[in-house]
Amino acid sequence: MNRTPFRSISLQLTCVLFCLGILCSTTSAVSAKAPCPVQHEQLLSALKGSVKASGGPANGGLETNEWAVVVARDGSVCAVAFTGPTADAQWPGSRLVAAAKANTANGMSVKEMALSSANLYAAVQPGGPLFGLERTNPVNTTAAYGGDPATFGTGNDPLVGQPIGGIVAFGGGLALYDQNGIVGGLGVSGDSACADHNVAWRVRGALSLDKVPAGVNPKAKDGIIYDIDPGGKSASGWGHPKCSGSEADIAAELGAGVGGSLK
Repeated sequence: MNRTPFRSISLQLTCVLFCLGILCSTTSAVSAKAPCPVQHEQLLSALKGSVKASGGPANGGLETNEWAVVVARDGSVCAVAFTGPTADAQWPGSRLVAAAKANTANGMSVKEMALSSANLYAAVQPGGPLFGLERTNPVNTTAAYGGDPATFGTGNDPLVGQPIGGIVAFGGGLALYDQNGIVGGLGVSGDSACADHNVAWRVRGALSLDKVPAGVNPKAKDGIIYDIDPGGKSASGWGHPKCSGSEADIAAELGAGVGGSLK
């Protein structure tokens, strides 16, 4: 009896099973997510306690309600929260701005050194060494504009589990560090960029994820640097313009920023 067809079928089955094994293994690797450094309720509590509109301290800006987003180290969103009674009690567009700020701080920081989104402002201006940086990591529009708006800012926010992308070069984004190193990024939006930085600084501290090893600001590590002169030049190269309120004074009180030259 000719057994060639059976051998052929057996070989084909072996190949199929082998390929399926590779596919399953690859799929598992792709679907694996980095651990989230915070839970939704932790983020919500820290955020509400850091914003004047929800009972927290002043941050020097408009004192409006805020959004906060946390990304895990792999860039996937893992927590979203807001301070107001409803999702539209703070600027609706700030949900995605906060997510992009979190992605920026996480993506531009490493275990040895943090860069806040505020630290990038001067460098991305025309003629700066990082000019064009904002175009390098486009927003994931499918994730950004998907899902049920009724779930925005809840534990079931449709951004959760999705890589969001985006680069923002103004205040409000900070990398998150525990005792072992970098674990993700935090973005806050809904007020002036300077106030957002102060809120993010408070939130990160409340979460005990502020073990920042170093940064471009020797006094405040990844703190905001107010050293841009009237001509738009930053003495340090990492400066950020002042906003119209008392944000710079509050940043100095918090240890979240410095003014003047670093020299």
